Amino acid sequence: SRGGHYEPGAGTQGPERTRQVTPRRRYLAGLGIVAGSSLLLALALGRGDARRTVLLVAALALAVQAPLGWWLVRSLGTPKFTAVWVAGMAGRVALIGVTAFVLVPAFGWPLGPALFGLAGMLVGLLLVEVLVVMRAGRPNVEAR
Repeated sequence: SRGGHYEPGAGTQGPERTRQVTPRRRYLAGLGIVAGSSLLLALALGRGDARRTVLLVAALALAVQAPLGWWLVRSLGTPKFTAVWVAGMAGRVALIGVTAFVLVPAFGWPLGPALFGLAGMLVGLLLVEVLVVMRAGRPNVEAR
């Protein structure tokens, strides 16, 4: 390619296999990045209740948010998109409430790590949704 312009297939010989980077693939990649980042953060906290609590709420957030986000990604371009988005936001708020008022007292988790860990994980996963939705409006990019 010349002048910094990318031409698909330039410099390759023979048949080339490509696959679309779809919103679903972007969402799964984002989930992996956020989950991995949360794991690294929890490991950096050292041993003890804070680490255990952050790992537990990260798993809880992922268990609730992953299906909600997947539902949102599947609703892209449909009339039900806004309703799905509102349901997802309500699910996040409900998860924070249940964690603060039920799970933390019931299991004796430290409040700070539980709520900050949960909120951080949910914000990270929400950012993944936002990026996937924003990118869905643009032409797809091919990956090799």
